[in-house]
Amino acid sequence: MIVLRILLLIVILGIIILVHEFGHFFFAKLFKVHIYEFSIGMGPVIFSKKGKDNIKYNLRALPIGGFVAMAGEVYEDDDKVAKERLLCNRPWLQRFMILVAGVMNNFILAIVILFVIGCFFGGAITKPVVNDVVEGYPAIDAGLKKGDTIISINGYRINNWDKAQLVLLFKDKDNKYVFKVKGQDGKKRTIKITPKVEKDEDGNKVNKFGIEVKNTPKYGFINGIKYAFLKFVSIYETMFLTLFGLFTRKISINALSGPVGMYKVVGESLKYGFINVVYLTAFLSINVGFINILPFPAFDGGHVLFMIIEKLKGSPVNQKLENTIHTIGFFILLALMLYITVLDIFRLF
Repeated sequence: MIVLRILLLIVILGIIILVHEFGHFFFAKLFKVHIYEFSIGMGPVIFSKKGKDNIKYNLRALPIGGFVAMAGEVYEDDDKVAKERLLCNRPWLQRFMILVAGVMNNFILAIVILFVIGCFFGGAITKPVVNDVVEGYPAIDAGLKKGDTIISINGYRINNWDKAQLVLLFKDKDNKYVFKVKGQDGKKRTIKITPKVEKDEDGNKVNKFGIEVKNTPKYGFINGIKYAFLKFVSIYETMFLTLFGLFTRKISINALSGPVGMYKVVGESLKYGFINVVYLTAFLSINVGFINILPFPAFDGGHVLFMIIEKLKGSPVNQKLENTIHTIGFFILLALMLYITVLDIFRLF
């Protein structure tokens, strides 16, 4: 079982990384940018082949990333390559398309997977409508009723259950949550709920409200399209909200997971059937795309940010300064990944 989980995680990450890097690779080749290397994984090379196009195709030991090494990614760094084939010398729009292609590929992969799930296996965006309130839990005592539609929680507008679940994870100073709901009679009410604190199987404290919602999956081509795009938007929105929660300290950084944490998530997904692993692939693909487009140094979004600054000021940003900022950003990310990995290992054992 352990071997299966590890293999599945490697396959999932491998597919997501391959799709992402192929986006950069495809457009770089299309626009005649010189490419040194196309690598899946990081760390030591375990397999390498030089193609007829003179590009090194490498498989590296650690399945936690990948890259397409192009000439002139920040400035003219190779006098043996024709200047017009350096990335930094290509037209602005071409450079922009090369940089965002990886993220777009991740989003397309996720939408295709979600479409297949919605079409053949059933999918639905769960509405924030209370299907039942559990006896012995705070929601029923606070006055929440079956059939109530949750409009907002602590001021956050709620349009689906995915978002509601995330907002309920936000830490509140007094541990009180203000629900605005609309009853079946159309009347709106404000309800204050103090959750019951219990421990999960890992010994972590979790808030329990006693709210149940109904998820009725639908099937077919039209539903597949509808589910794919609505679920994509829902997941993307919750990622924005998660980022906001991290910056406002409503969510602890300890809640983040790295590759080791993903191993555990893959195991949990397997318990509920292989289709959940397929869904996890779509979720992680959106995650990778979302993170990479953030305007942070070393991410694709960081490079795009400098391109936007260049466009606005009418001239390139100082090349050495940009390179230094990306290097600093890379080491910050490396330190964060190391910290999260150590936390994941402690949680695992």
